[in-house]
Amino acid sequence: MKANLCLALGLMVGFSGCEFKTLSNVRMNGNVESKVRTEIATVVDPGPMIETPVGPGDCKSPIACKVAVIDVDGLLSNVNHTGPYSLGENPLAMFKERLDAAASDPAVKGVVLRINTFGGGVAASDLMYHELLQFKAACHKPVVACLLDVGCGGGYYLAAGCDAIVGLPTGVVGGLGVILNLYNASEGMKMMPVTDNSIRAGKRIDMGTPARTLKEPDNSLLEQMAKTYHEGLKEVVCKARPKVSRDAVFFDGRAMTGTEALAVGLLDSVGYLDDAVRLACQLGKTESAVAVMYRRAGDAARTLYACTPNRPIHPSAFPMSVPGIERSKMPMFLYMWQVEPGFARLSGI
Repeated sequence: MKANLCLALGLMVGFSGCEFKTLSNVRMNGNVESKVRTEIATVVDPGPMIETPVGPGDCKSPIACKVAVIDVDGLLSNVNHTGPYSLGENPLAMFKERLDAAASDPAVKGVVLRINTFGGGVAASDLMYHELLQFKAACHKPVVACLLDVGCGGGYYLAAGCDAIVGLPTGVVGGLGVILNLYNASEGMKMMPVTDNSIRAGKRIDMGTPARTLKEPDNSLLEQMAKTYHEGLKEVVCKARPKVSRDAVFFDGRAMTGTEALAVGLLDSVGYLDDAVRLACQLGKTESAVAVMYRRAGDAARTLYACTPNRPIHPSAFPMSVPGIERSKMPMFLYMWQVEPGFARLSGI
Protein backbone atom coordinates (compact mmCIF):
# COMPACT_ATOMS: atom_id res chain seq x y z
CA MET A 1 0.00 0.00 0.00
CA LYS A 2 2.80 2.41 0.93
CA ALA A 3 4.64 1.59 -2.28
CA ASN A 4 1.59 2.28 -4.40
CA LEU A 5 0.98 5.58 -2.59
CA CYS A 6 4.57 6.73 -3.06
CA LEU A 7 4.54 5.78 -6.72
CA ALA A 8 1.24 7.61 -7.32
CA LEU A 9 2.51 10.77 -5.59
CA GLY A 10 5.72 10.64 -7.58
CA LEU A 11 3.82 10.46 -10.85
CA MET A 12 1.51 13.34 -9.92
CA VAL A 13 4.25 15.65 -8.65
CA GLY A 14 6.48 14.99 -11.64
CA PHE A 15 10.24 15.11 -11.98
CA SER A 16 11.83 16.51 -15.13
CA GLY A 17 14.99 14.82 -16.30
CA CYS A 18 14.78 12.14 -13.61
CA GLU A 19 15.31 8.41 -13.69
CA PHE A 20 13.55 6.24 -11.12
CA LYS A 21 15.03 3.00 -9.83
CA THR A 22 12.88 1.10 -7.38
CA LEU A 23 13.78 -2.00 -5.40
CA SER A 24 10.88 -3.57 -3.50
CA ASN A 25 10.68 -6.48 -1.08
CA VAL A 26 7.06 -7.58 -0.58
CA ARG A 27 5.90 -10.16 1.99
CA MET A 28 2.29 -11.27 2.05
CA ASN A 29 1.31 -12.19 5.61
CA GLY A 30 -1.99 -10.51 6.25
CA ASN A 31 -0.49 -7.06 5.82
CA VAL A 32 1.50 -5.80 2.84
CA GLU A 33 4.97 -4.46 3.64
CA SER A 34 7.27 -2.86 1.11
CA LYS A 35 10.47 -0.88 0.80
CA VAL A 36 10.89 1.72 -1.90
CA ARG A 37 14.17 3.33 -2.93
CA THR A 38 14.11 6.15 -5.46
CA GLU A 39 17.21 7.49 -7.16
CA ILE A 40 17.07 10.76 -9.05
CA ALA A 41 19.63 10.82 -11.82
CA THR A 42 21.67 13.93 -12.59
CA VAL A 43 20.03 16.18 -15.17
CA VAL A 44 21.88 15.77 -18.47
CA ASP A 45 22.24 18.54 -21.02
CA PRO A 46 20.45 17.21 -24.15
CA GLY A 47 22.75 19.27 -26.36
CA PRO A 48 22.03 21.96 -28.95
CA MET A 49 19.21 21.99 -31.45
CA ILE A 50 19.72 19.68 -34.42
CA GLU A 51 18.52 20.59 -37.90
CA THR A 52 15.94 18.05 -39.09
CA PRO A 53 14.81 18.10 -42.76
CA VAL A 54 11.08 17.41 -42.97
CA GLY A 55 9.03 16.57 -46.05
CA PRO A 56 9.96 16.61 -49.73
CA GLY A 57 12.29 19.17 -51.29
CA ASP A 58 13.67 19.87 -54.74
CA CYS A 59 17.13 21.16 -53.79
CA LYS A 60 19.61 18.30 -54.13
CA SER A 61 22.89 20.14 -53.52
CA PRO A 62 24.84 19.53 -50.28
CA ILE A 63 23.92 23.04 -49.12
CA ALA A 64 20.21 23.09 -49.93
CA CYS A 65 17.87 26.03 -50.05
CA LYS A 66 15.96 25.84 -46.78
CA VAL A 67 12.89 27.24 -45.09
CA ALA A 68 13.12 26.97 -41.31
CA VAL A 69 9.80 26.08 -39.68
CA ILE A 70 9.86 27.21 -36.05
CA ASP A 71 7.06 25.87 -33.89
CA VAL A 72 5.46 28.08 -31.24
CA ASP A 73 3.01 25.94 -29.28
CA GLY A 74 1.25 26.07 -25.93
CA LEU A 75 1.48 28.72 -23.24
CA LEU A 76 4.02 31.46 -23.97
CA SER A 77 6.03 31.91 -20.81
CA ASN A 78 9.53 32.56 -19.56
CA VAL A 79 9.81 29.58 -17.24
CA ASN A 80 10.80 25.94 -17.57
CA HIS A 81 7.86 23.61 -18.23
CA THR A 82 8.46 20.57 -16.06
CA GLY A 83 6.70 17.32 -15.27
CA PRO A 84 6.24 13.76 -16.60
CA TYR A 85 6.41 13.49 -20.40
CA SER A 86 7.91 16.97 -20.61
CA LEU A 87 11.38 18.00 -21.75
CA GLY A 88 11.28 20.79 -19.19
CA GLU A 89 12.19 23.46 -21.74
CA ASN A 90 11.64 27.21 -21.50
CA PRO A 91 9.49 28.34 -24.49
CA LEU A 92 11.27 31.69 -24.75
CA ALA A 93 14.72 30.10 -24.62
CA MET A 94 13.76 27.49 -27.23
CA PHE A 95 12.38 30.18 -29.53
CA LYS A 96 15.57 32.23 -29.26
CA GLU A 97 17.79 29.19 -29.90
CA ARG A 98 15.82 28.26 -33.02
CA LEU A 99 15.99 31.81 -34.35
CA ASP A 100 19.75 31.82 -33.80
CA ALA A 101 20.08 28.53 -35.71
CA ALA A 102 18.13 29.95 -38.66
CA ALA A 103 20.12 33.19 -38.61
CA SER A 104 23.50 31.45 -38.66
CA ASP A 105 22.68 29.23 -41.67
CA PRO A 106 23.13 31.05 -45.01
CA ALA A 107 21.15 28.30 -46.75
CA VAL A 108 18.01 29.31 -44.83
CA LYS A 109 16.21 31.68 -47.19
CA GLY A 110 13.08 32.20 -45.13
CA VAL A 111 11.34 31.30 -41.87
CA VAL A 112 7.82 30.14 -41.04
CA LEU A 113 6.57 30.61 -37.49
CA ARG A 114 4.11 27.78 -36.95
CA ILE A 115 1.90 29.26 -34.23
CA ASN A 116 -0.65 27.28 -32.27
CA THR A 117 -1.33 28.98 -28.94
CA PHE A 118 -4.02 30.68 -26.88
CA GLY A 119 -1.34 33.21 -25.86
CA GLY A 120 0.64 33.72 -22.69
CA GLY A 121 2.34 36.16 -20.38
CA VAL A 122 2.53 39.80 -21.40
CA ALA A 123 6.26 40.01 -20.72
CA ALA A 124 7.06 36.65 -22.37
CA SER A 125 5.08 37.60 -25.50
CA ASP A 126 6.89 40.93 -25.67
CA LEU A 127 10.29 39.28 -25.26
CA MET A 128 9.58 36.82 -28.09
CA TYR A 129 8.36 39.68 -30.30
CA HIS A 130 11.55 41.62 -29.50
CA GLU A 131 13.76 38.64 -30.37
CA LEU A 132 11.90 38.22 -33.66
CA LEU A 133 12.48 41.87 -34.60
CA GLN A 134 16.17 41.51 -33.68
CA PHE A 135 16.40 38.44 -35.92
CA LYS A 136 14.84 40.24 -38.88
CA ALA A 137 17.05 43.30 -38.44
CA ALA A 138 20.22 41.20 -38.22
CA CYS A 139 19.79 38.78 -41.12
CA HIS A 140 16.98 40.29 -43.27
CA LYS A 141 15.34 36.92 -43.86
CA PRO A 142 11.59 36.97 -44.51
CA VAL A 143 9.34 35.53 -41.81
CA VAL A 144 5.82 34.22 -42.42
CA ALA A 145 3.43 33.43 -39.57
CA CYS A 146 1.13 30.46 -40.00
CA LEU A 147 -1.69 30.36 -37.44
CA LEU A 148 -2.92 26.80 -37.00
CA ASP A 149 -5.75 25.75 -34.66
CA VAL A 150 -5.43 28.82 -32.44
CA GLY A 151 -3.53 32.07 -32.93
CA CYS A 152 -4.70 34.29 -30.11
CA GLY A 153 -3.37 36.80 -27.61
CA GLY A 154 0.40 36.64 -27.36
CA GLY A 155 0.47 34.27 -30.33
CA TYR A 156 -1.03 36.94 -32.58
CA TYR A 157 1.18 39.58 -30.93
CA LEU A 158 4.18 37.53 -32.12
CA ALA A 159 2.66 37.03 -35.58
CA ALA A 160 2.37 40.80 -35.92
CA GLY A 161 6.15 40.95 -36.12
CA CYS A 162 6.20 38.79 -39.27
CA ASP A 163 6.21 39.92 -42.90
CA ALA A 164 2.96 38.08 -43.66
CA ILE A 165 0.30 36.21 -41.70
CA VAL A 166 -1.45 33.12 -43.04
CA GLY A 167 -4.21 31.48 -41.02
CA LEU A 168 -6.34 28.39 -41.32
CA PRO A 169 -9.87 29.23 -42.46
CA THR A 170 -11.06 26.93 -39.67
CA GLY A 171 -8.66 28.28 -37.05
CA VAL A 172 -9.43 30.64 -34.17
CA VAL A 173 -7.87 34.11 -34.22
CA GLY A 174 -8.17 37.03 -31.81
CA GLY A 175 -8.12 37.21 -28.04
CA LEU A 176 -6.57 40.68 -28.37
CA GLY A 177 -7.09 41.72 -24.79
CA VAL A 178 -5.44 41.47 -21.38
CA ILE A 179 -6.48 39.38 -18.40
CA LEU A 180 -5.21 39.19 -14.85
CA ASN A 181 -6.36 36.07 -13.04
CA LEU A 182 -7.49 37.03 -9.56
CA TYR A 183 -9.71 34.94 -7.33
CA ASN A 184 -11.24 35.48 -3.93
CA ALA A 185 -10.53 32.43 -1.78
CA SER A 186 -11.43 34.06 1.54
CA GLU A 187 -14.73 32.17 1.89
CA GLY A 188 -13.00 28.88 1.19
CA MET A 189 -10.32 29.69 3.76
CA LYS A 190 -13.04 30.07 6.39
CA MET A 191 -13.89 26.39 5.90
CA MET A 192 -10.32 25.41 6.75
CA PRO A 193 -8.18 26.21 9.78
CA VAL A 194 -6.27 28.82 7.76
CA THR A 195 -5.84 32.50 8.56
CA ASP A 196 -3.81 35.23 6.87
CA ASN A 197 -1.06 36.41 9.21
CA SER A 198 1.06 38.19 6.60
CA ILE A 199 3.47 40.88 7.80
CA ARG A 200 3.38 43.88 5.47
CA ALA A 201 5.51 46.95 4.92
CA GLY A 202 3.62 48.76 2.19
CA LYS A 203 -0.13 48.39 2.46
CA ARG A 204 -0.58 47.45 -1.21
CA ILE A 205 2.32 45.02 -1.46
CA ASP A 206 -0.15 42.12 -1.79
CA MET A 207 -2.89 43.81 -3.82
CA GLY A 208 -4.77 41.09 -5.65
CA THR A 209 -4.22 38.45 -2.96
CA PRO A 210 -6.88 35.70 -2.90
CA ALA A 211 -7.00 35.99 0.90
CA ARG A 212 -9.48 38.88 0.75
CA THR A 213 -11.94 40.66 -1.52
CA LEU A 214 -10.35 43.05 -4.03
CA LYS A 215 -11.35 46.61 -3.17
CA GLU A 216 -10.51 50.13 -4.27
CA PRO A 217 -8.02 51.57 -4.95
CA ASP A 218 -6.30 48.21 -5.60
CA ASN A 219 -8.83 47.34 -8.29
CA SER A 220 -8.26 50.63 -10.14
CA LEU A 221 -4.48 50.32 -9.96
CA LEU A 222 -4.49 46.82 -11.43
CA GLU A 223 -7.07 47.79 -14.04
CA GLN A 224 -4.86 50.68 -15.14
CA MET A 225 -1.93 48.30 -15.58
CA ALA A 226 -4.11 46.03 -17.73
CA LYS A 227 -5.16 49.02 -19.87
CA THR A 228 -1.53 50.05 -20.32
CA TYR A 229 -0.61 46.58 -21.55
CA HIS A 230 -3.68 46.57 -23.80
CA GLU A 231 -2.57 49.84 -25.42
CA GLY A 232 0.82 48.26 -26.06
CA LEU A 233 -0.87 45.33 -27.78
CA LYS A 234 -2.94 47.69 -29.94
CA GLU A 235 0.19 49.61 -30.92
CA VAL A 236 1.98 46.46 -32.09
CA VAL A 237 -1.02 45.19 -34.07
CA CYS A 238 -1.81 48.55 -35.68
CA LYS A 239 1.83 49.08 -36.64
CA ALA A 240 1.83 45.74 -38.44
CA ARG A 241 -1.67 46.21 -39.93
CA PRO A 242 -1.92 49.90 -40.97
CA LYS A 243 -5.54 49.52 -42.04
CA VAL A 244 -6.57 48.39 -38.55
CA SER A 245 -7.93 51.11 -36.27
CA ARG A 246 -7.10 51.27 -32.56
CA ASP A 247 -10.86 51.45 -32.04
CA ALA A 248 -11.50 48.21 -33.95
CA VAL A 249 -14.19 46.13 -32.30
CA PHE A 250 -12.04 43.01 -32.04
CA PHE A 251 -9.77 44.71 -29.48
CA ASP A 252 -12.44 43.78 -26.95
CA GLY A 253 -10.74 40.37 -26.81
CA ARG A 254 -13.23 38.40 -28.89
CA ALA A 255 -12.22 35.33 -30.88
CA MET A 256 -13.19 34.73 -34.51
CA THR A 257 -12.66 32.27 -37.33
CA GLY A 258 -9.75 32.60 -39.72
CA THR A 259 -12.12 33.64 -42.50
CA GLU A 260 -13.56 36.40 -40.30
CA ALA A 261 -10.05 37.50 -39.31
CA LEU A 262 -9.17 37.87 -42.99
CA ALA A 263 -12.24 40.05 -43.56
CA VAL A 264 -11.30 42.47 -40.77
CA GLY A 265 -7.66 42.71 -41.82
CA LEU A 266 -5.92 40.54 -39.23
CA LEU A 267 -4.68 38.05 -41.86
CA ASP A 268 -3.05 38.48 -45.26
CA SER A 269 -4.54 35.23 -46.52
CA VAL A 270 -6.21 32.04 -45.39
CA GLY A 271 -4.33 28.87 -46.13
CA TYR A 272 -2.37 26.00 -44.71
CA LEU A 273 1.15 25.27 -43.55
CA ASP A 274 2.37 24.28 -47.01
CA ASP A 275 1.02 27.59 -48.35
CA ALA A 276 3.05 29.43 -45.71
CA VAL A 277 6.21 27.51 -46.69
CA ARG A 278 5.67 28.38 -50.37
CA LEU A 279 5.15 32.04 -49.47
CA ALA A 280 8.39 32.05 -47.46
CA CYS A 281 10.15 30.66 -50.54
CA GLN A 282 8.71 33.43 -52.69
CA LEU A 283 9.69 36.16 -50.24
CA GLY A 284 13.13 34.58 -49.94
CA LYS A 285 13.48 34.70 -53.75
CA THR A 286 13.91 30.96 -54.19
CA GLU A 287 11.70 28.70 -56.29
CA SER A 288 11.86 25.74 -53.92
CA ALA A 289 13.41 24.76 -50.63
CA VAL A 290 13.66 21.95 -48.12
CA ALA A 291 11.68 22.61 -44.96
CA VAL A 292 13.72 22.06 -41.80
CA MET A 293 12.90 22.09 -38.10
CA TYR A 294 15.16 22.32 -35.07
CA ARG A 295 15.01 19.59 -32.45
CA ARG A 296 16.96 18.17 -29.51
CA ALA A 297 18.47 14.73 -29.88
CA GLY A 298 15.71 12.16 -29.45
CA ASP A 299 12.91 14.63 -30.24
CA ALA A 300 11.87 13.47 -33.69
CA ALA A 301 10.14 15.60 -36.33
CA ARG A 302 8.76 13.44 -39.14
CA THR A 303 6.20 15.96 -40.36
CA LEU A 304 5.87 19.74 -40.18
CA TYR A 305 3.19 19.29 -37.51
CA ALA A 306 5.52 17.59 -35.03
CA CYS A 307 5.40 19.09 -31.51
CA THR A 308 7.98 18.98 -28.76
CA PRO A 309 6.46 17.15 -25.74
CA ASN A 310 6.70 20.09 -23.37
CA ARG A 311 3.39 19.84 -21.56
CA PRO A 312 3.15 17.64 -18.42
CA ILE A 313 0.04 15.65 -17.60
CA HIS A 314 0.01 16.21 -13.82
CA PRO A 315 2.24 19.13 -12.84
CA SER A 316 1.22 18.96 -9.18
CA ALA A 317 0.17 16.40 -6.61
CA PHE A 318 -3.29 17.95 -6.40
CA PRO A 319 -5.48 16.43 -9.13
CA MET A 320 -7.73 19.49 -9.55
CA SER A 321 -7.15 23.07 -10.61
CA VAL A 322 -8.02 25.33 -7.68
CA PRO A 323 -8.41 29.08 -8.28
CA GLY A 324 -6.32 31.15 -5.92
CA ILE A 325 -3.93 28.31 -5.10
CA GLU A 326 -2.45 27.18 -8.40
CA ARG A 327 -3.09 30.57 -10.03
CA SER A 328 -0.13 31.85 -8.03
CA LYS A 329 2.12 29.79 -10.30
CA MET A 330 0.94 31.18 -13.64
CA PRO A 331 1.99 34.41 -15.35
CA MET A 332 0.11 37.35 -13.99
CA PHE A 333 -0.99 39.69 -16.78
CA LEU A 334 -1.77 37.67 -19.88
CA TYR A 335 -2.29 38.34 -23.57
CA MET A 336 -4.47 35.27 -23.83
CA TRP A 337 -7.88 34.09 -25.00
CA GLN A 338 -8.81 32.34 -21.80
CA VAL A 339 -11.70 29.96 -22.25
CA GLU A 340 -10.54 27.79 -19.37
CA PRO A 341 -8.48 29.24 -16.49
CA GLY A 342 -6.84 25.86 -15.97
CA PHE A 343 -5.12 26.08 -19.37
CA ALA A 344 -1.99 27.60 -17.89
CA ARG A 345 -1.79 24.68 -15.46
CA LEU A 346 -1.19 22.34 -18.39
CA SER A 347 2.19 23.98 -18.83
CA GLY A 348 3.23 23.11 -15.30
CA ILE A 349 3.89 26.64 -14.08
